[in-house]
Amino acid sequence: MLPEGLDSFLAAAGWSDARIEPLPGDASFRRYFRIRKGEEGEKSAMLMHAPPPNEDPAPFLRAAKWLDENAMRAPRILAENADRGLVLLEDFGEARMRDYLDQWPDDEQAVYRGAVDALVQLHELPPGPFLDYSLTEYQREVRLFIDWYCTARSLYVDVPGFTQAWEKVMADLLPRQRPGVTVLRDYHAENIMLLGDLEKQGLLDFQDALVGHPAYDLVSLLQDARRDVAPELEADMVEHYLRASGADPQQFIADYARLGAQRNVKIVGIFVRLWRRDGKARYLDLIPRVWALLERDLAHPALEPVAQWFDANIPAELRAAGGGSFEA
Repeated sequence: MLPEGLDSFLAAAGWSDARIEPLPGDASFRRYFRIRKGEEGEKSAMLMHAPPPNEDPAPFLRAAKWLDENAMRAPRILAENADRGLVLLEDFGEARMRDYLDQWPDDEQAVYRGAVDALVQLHELPPGPFLDYSLTEYQREVRLFIDWYCTARSLYVDVPGFTQAWEKVMADLLPRQRPGVTVLRDYHAENIMLLGDLEKQGLLDFQDALVGHPAYDLVSLLQDARRDVAPELEADMVEHYLRASGADPQQFIADYARLGAQRNVKIVGIFVRLWRRDGKARYLDLIPRVWALLERDLAHPALEPVAQWFDANIPAELRAAGGGSFEA
């Protein structure tokens, strides 16, 4: 079913009589369509439908315009009607990083280097007009693990101890994310488009941007919930970022582990929520990969309080099984 008011929106934008092709959805209420115009469909654009009250396109529009004004390649806004949740965008084509690497795996090093270089460029900018990635937000996110994973497992766990462990782990990091950098928060191979060559990155899915730590998007890229990244490639790309940014290696790698664990704990909770609340059982298949990344992060000394909590609260057999299987 097409969005209400779409015909008049497209007509006002100069796209009347265009062909509309629905695209596969993912984990949100947003829907996307490719709009084609001309006899051969040679002119195209992307339509995002982010319908209120479940979605609000305003944060996306704000972030896209800021990125574009600062020479980062977000899709340009062609038309917008925020009240209806309709946004017409530049079409970045179909060369998504994930799909490209599935076909051309030998280019992996070059493609990831380009994605890291885009982060270096982003981090050289003053932080954008976004809220801070606060301790409260970090805690809200990791609590998803308790609320969804532990509940689904019928595990009775030490919730105050969980909160205290994360406060200890994150307290040392917080001063190092001031004044901070723009954090896109979902920077990975399914949200990066390759524009013309391997080094030009088209950015997607940045509507939740905050001001936070430079390691966050790097760990999002290299500890990808949806794609295996070899530990050797991860280490090479972290080293490449350190050389390009001049960050202190020991401190940065500790923070990288902190944020990797925080993000992976959150993702496990989100994937269980997508199954139990939204009926999207396919996300359960991704949990073992995320769990393996989490275990690697927990092995870093900076995560000792959280690692001790996991030792005391999550049964060893579940951990050994990558979080354990669920009855979908």
